[in-house]
Amino acid sequence: MSKKGGRAKKAAGGGELSRFLDSHIQTITDTFQMMAEAVPGSLERTEWSEVVKFGDQVSRQATVAGMIWSGDLPNVETLKENIVAYFNILQGFLLVCHGSMVGAGPTLHKSICGYAKNVVDSSFSLFKHAVSAYESRSPDRNTTVPQVTGTVWEACAALKKVPASNCIAIGRAMTQIGVCLKDILREMKELPIGDSSDSTAEKSTNGVVDTTSCSDRDEVSSDLDMDDDDDFTEEEAAVAKLVVTVVSDSLAVVKEAIRFITGLLKSSGNKNGANEDKVEPMEKLLSHCKEIAGQVNDLGASVYPPQDASEMKLAVKRLYDGINGMRKEIGHLGGSPASVFAALEGFEKCLGSLEGELADDVVNDMENLTLSH
Repeated sequence: MSKKGGRAKKAAGGGELSRFLDSHIQTITDTFQMMAEAVPGSLERTEWSEVVKFGDQVSRQATVAGMIWSGDLPNVETLKENIVAYFNILQGFLLVCHGSMVGAGPTLHKSICGYAKNVVDSSFSLFKHAVSAYESRSPDRNTTVPQVTGTVWEACAALKKVPASNCIAIGRAMTQIGVCLKDILREMKELPIGDSSDSTAEKSTNGVVDTTSCSDRDEVSSDLDMDDDDDFTEEEAAVAKLVVTVVSDSLAVVKEAIRFITGLLKSSGNKNGANEDKVEPMEKLLSHCKEIAGQVNDLGASVYPPQDASEMKLAVKRLYDGINGMRKEIGHLGGSPASVFAALEGFEKCLGSLEGELADDVVNDMENLTLSH
């Protein structure tokens, strides 16, 4: 029995392939970590089209690997050769990715790293799965290995979606901020802060007379009573409505900032290298947009009873800072985009209204405390 077990273990590679694969994975991991560092601007930049070509090579090699590891398996040495061939191409892919980062700002750099990581991770998954299936003599490898191969194809195909310039990368990041703000706005509009007169007690939302029995209504009423702590007071509802407007105005600001960035792209004719001297102020503009979105999110979360006026005031102060920062960076980028400045001014006025409402609430709270004593 022990001899048969020994022969079976030897036939499965005895873990030899796993150890061989691990050494190659470590090499790629070390290379990828190098990509986290900024590339000296003095180096010659590799065009992204070259990266895409290398990605195509990785994809083709993944196809070869999928066929080898899912078919009638050759000897261990042949499998090792396949691992070496694949990881050599993967190494070359990472090196050209690194070369494409010359002149890349933080946003573009992060984007390139993200797409490259998908190729690396899917490659690791493919070979870990293939080696594991080989060593365990899995009967399903002829179907599972091709499936994992498909994830490599997808990761390589996605390389064509990488932003071609810093300007495009920043524009996309701003668009994502806009999407987040839109989600916040949608959620805020669902708050139960409308006037009670807007709904009719005896009718459902579609206008049909409500036929709910008295006993059922009592049950519903008791359920609602349990949530009394979550009800908005008149003052809290007024604050919440202003916060909804703040969220809406912040979205308008980000949209105008996106149009501004798009305008810079169009004015340069989308030429490679155009506007690259403006990367720093564009990155700072993006940073201010992120900060505004973060504070708006915090502001939205703080409207739920009981409201914390001090937290809201702090968020408002930070939003003012974000507005001033945006104005400054837009000035550095040149031009006087009236639509952006108008959106910022409207946003500022809205914050002023919220600030005033919060101040009134504090005064009312103080008066109530005085009366209670």
